Amino acid sequence: MKLILGVDAISPPLTGIGRYTWELARQYATGDYGFDALRFFSAGRWIADPSLLLSTAPKNAPRSRLKKVLSPPASLRKWRLKQGMRHSLFHSPNYFLPESADSGVVTIHDLSVFKYPETHPVERLRHFERSFESTLQRANHLITDSEAIREEVSGFFGWSKEKITAVHLGVPQEFQPYEASSLVAPLAEIGLTPGSYGLCVSTLEPRKRIDRLLDAYSELPLRLRETCQLVLAGSSGWLNDALREKIRRGEGEGWLRYLGFVPEVSLPALYAGARAFFLPSLYEGFGLPVLEALASGVPTLTSNCSSLPEVAGGAAWLVEPDNHDALREGIEKVITDDIWRVTAIQRGLDVAREMTWQKCARQTVAVYESLSGTRLRR
Repeated sequence: MKLILGVDAISPPLTGIGRYTWELARQYATGDYGFDALRFFSAGRWIADPSLLLSTAPKNAPRSRLKKVLSPPASLRKWRLKQGMRHSLFHSPNYFLPESADSGVVTIHDLSVFKYPETHPVERLRHFERSFESTLQRANHLITDSEAIREEVSGFFGWSKEKITAVHLGVPQEFQPYEASSLVAPLAEIGLTPGSYGLCVSTLEPRKRIDRLLDAYSELPLRLRETCQLVLAGSSGWLNDALREKIRRGEGEGWLRYLGFVPEVSLPALYAGARAFFLPSLYEGFGLPVLEALASGVPTLTSNCSSLPEVAGGAAWLVEPDNHDALREGIEKVITDDIWRVTAIQRGLDVAREMTWQKCARQTVAVYESLSGTRLRR
């Protein structure tokens, strides 16, 4: 089997889809999966080494005048790309097949663009309006991150469930419990101490319900907020002016720290040092931060909707994200109920142990095999 993996989502800093794409690329490039050929494709060009996409160098650096003069016309470039993709299976981990791919496998992570369009920037909505129907017409098979999204995709687009496969994501080994003594130095660099904070890792966007989390946390008993400050980490996102005002207010009152984007290398220590983790998102295709928290041995609260109960596997305290009282009470329980915490930590480690990127890659390759009728060596 000849495989082409789309790697357009690999861009620093890695988001959830970028992480998924990078892990598949890394697994395929370093593992023995028996591909007859493996190539990577992004934005109309072949990529020799996907790790180079993680460089912070500008992607659209101007080319020399000579290269522009000698470049072939667009029609010839398209023809060459189509020819280069013949007799290969194309997998796009990021919703869209390129125009040059006549068919392929597509990963749909969630349907938030269709279910909650008001929570997305206009540019993203227009991209789906222009290109997604064409992708569905050409796709041979769809992959989702969870059974919950598999059910949604089948119902929303009228696809047979036989043509959709759920493959859970994974968690790197770096996310694990650490001795508190080993966390003191790395956490001190950002002014934290092990066990003294609750954590939320999330992009600042409406469906994540960070505003609800802040509202609930602000009503915890003062002593609890003083001994367990809320730490919020994540990139800036969009449509969040009101949320940013709440963040400024919480920081001014002293119970909230907003770290902004945290480098990936620092995340395992940040997770492992937390007393509790919170992600009351309204809708997730998978919810990688929940799995990362469970793998780190951190008692976790998350939502009782979309894929999150499936990912948590009975290890997290589940709440209705828009139920203010239930969210506030759940936060307090996860921080203070020592009997529940002991059980939740062990259950979370058991759940996370079953979700690895190696397993994700193997199950994804099994989808390729089912389409090609070929059993690869692995």
